[in-house]
Amino acid sequence: MIKFDIITIFPRIFDSYFSESILKRAQEKRLIKVVAHNLRDFTTDKHHKVDDKPYGGGPGMVFKIEPIYRAVQFLKSKVKSKKSKVRTILFSTRGKKFDAKTAKRLSRYDQLILICGRYEGVDERAAKYIADEEISVGDYVLSGGELPAMILVDAVSRQIPGVLGKLESLEEKRGSFPAYTRPEEFRAKVKGKREKVWRVPKVLLSGSHKNIEKWRQNR
Repeated sequence: MIKFDIITIFPRIFDSYFSESILKRAQEKRLIKVVAHNLRDFTTDKHHKVDDKPYGGGPGMVFKIEPIYRAVQFLKSKVKSKKSKVRTILFSTRGKKFDAKTAKRLSRYDQLILICGRYEGVDERAAKYIADEEISVGDYVLSGGELPAMILVDAVSRQIPGVLGKLESLEEKRGSFPAYTRPEEFRAKVKGKREKVWRVPKVLLSGSHKNIEKWRQNR
């Protein structure tokens, strides 16, 4: 089993996504475990403050180092075996681009601690001293690290044997090609225009596995 510990100020964001389909079944089969932790639970003041104004001025607020440090230390203290491979990841626009190769590498860990920033980001000391690596999911800016966390959990989980029904379901294995299903002909009716017929390519109906494979490889 691989455990995903997600540190966030919005833990309920994950409820729906991880309670459906493949990831739900993977958790029921105890192949993965996903737990969202509220960063506010690791604060010490009565207002549960997790952010503050940036030194040097500027807009927005920055996540404080103290609650992030406490959260990560707490999660690491719960690791039962010294042999367990644990990695702490901070989502950042400056991080390494997430791809299939990274997902496969991370699937070899026993526990992944995911830090989700918000607002103007997190205190740089979290990146420098707490996180093992920074990851970005693309050349764009999101409101927080929660969506990247979902992407990472999904992509990494697919690499774990048993999560998908068949190994061939991995696009990294079979490649991505056009897919069709029934009906063989679909008649599209557009108001004011002649009816159009959209057909499945004949080669897919031929029954020749050799020709079908060649067609797919060419695409």
